[in-house]
Amino acid sequence: MLQTLYDYFWWERLWLPVNLTWADLEDRDGRVYAKASDLYITLPLALLFLIVRYFFELYVATPLAALLNVKEKTRLRAPPNPTLEHFYLTSGKQPKQAEVELLSRQSGLSGRQVERWFRRRRNQDRPSLLKKFREASWRFTFYLIAFIAGMAVIVDSTIPSQYWYYMIELSFYWSLLFSIASDVKRKDFKEQIIHHVATIILISFSWFANYIRAGTLIMALHDSSDYLLESAKMFNYAGWKNTCNNIFIVFAIVFIITRLVILPFWILHCTVVYPLELYPAFFGYYFFNSMMGVLQLLHIFWAYLILRMAHKFITGKLVEDERSDREETESSEGEEAVAGGGAKSRPLANGHPVLSNNHRKND
Repeated sequence: MLQTLYDYFWWERLWLPVNLTWADLEDRDGRVYAKASDLYITLPLALLFLIVRYFFELYVATPLAALLNVKEKTRLRAPPNPTLEHFYLTSGKQPKQAEVELLSRQSGLSGRQVERWFRRRRNQDRPSLLKKFREASWRFTFYLIAFIAGMAVIVDSTIPSQYWYYMIELSFYWSLLFSIASDVKRKDFKEQIIHHVATIILISFSWFANYIRAGTLIMALHDSSDYLLESAKMFNYAGWKNTCNNIFIVFAIVFIITRLVILPFWILHCTVVYPLELYPAFFGYYFFNSMMGVLQLLHIFWAYLILRMAHKFITGKLVEDERSDREETESSEGEEAVAGGGAKSRPLANGHPVLSNNHRKND
């Protein structure tokens, strides 16, 4: 049974054009080809990445945060209340007005006290500024090193350098997928999962189907803007607003050029049009380009948010990171916003790279 499934999965007509077989990709005459078995190492490497990340955040990111004066904001804790805690854990973190009134009667508190308790309780669950800084520092370090390595690999035509570039990139994205549940949860959580899964599939497929040149270019393009975003976040958390804003502008330009111009009009054009000049379309061709289409849709979604943020920079309407839950205050206006549940008072459920200009209310 397992052998049958294995044979069907690796059926040559699925992954290779009609004029190729797996035997054609065997090493011979000094020529070395990528193999699916090469990817087995990425899972233990992903676990190694998680270990390295732990020590990096502890011994590098934390001292760096202190050096940049990243300070935690003191949060008021919600007093113990079994009735409200049970509702918070089982029914929801933002009760509606009718639920507030019911909880008020059950707990013996006023409606305003109930609203305040839930606001403080939500703030307790929000990740600390130091945690956000550590995560951004780790991703910045990896993306910067990966981008430099990608530039070197692009001009190199040997399999060993491409092999390690692929294995390290794929392992890193496995580690991001493994840690996504414990990392700072953003409002584009689902989009991030889709992005990580699509990226893992694309890297894996491009390797064992020997789409190595295209895969290398795609990964390098992504890394070229990602490290800028993470560095902007780091300065944002440190309260360096002007530095954060300037880096964000550079990031926006690089993101638009690489992901909305170079990727679709050069690389996607090559993967969609050129192969058909050599052989008829096959499943692997449709599969690869479908995954590329998913990534491109995410790029368009995030580019829309970048452009909207850039417009607000230009018009002077600076706002917080709209994909994150902002820190709620103890003001009466905040209480009324929670109680009323008005759409204008809540953060919008938006996406990827929009940054705050106030590290107290940020991503």
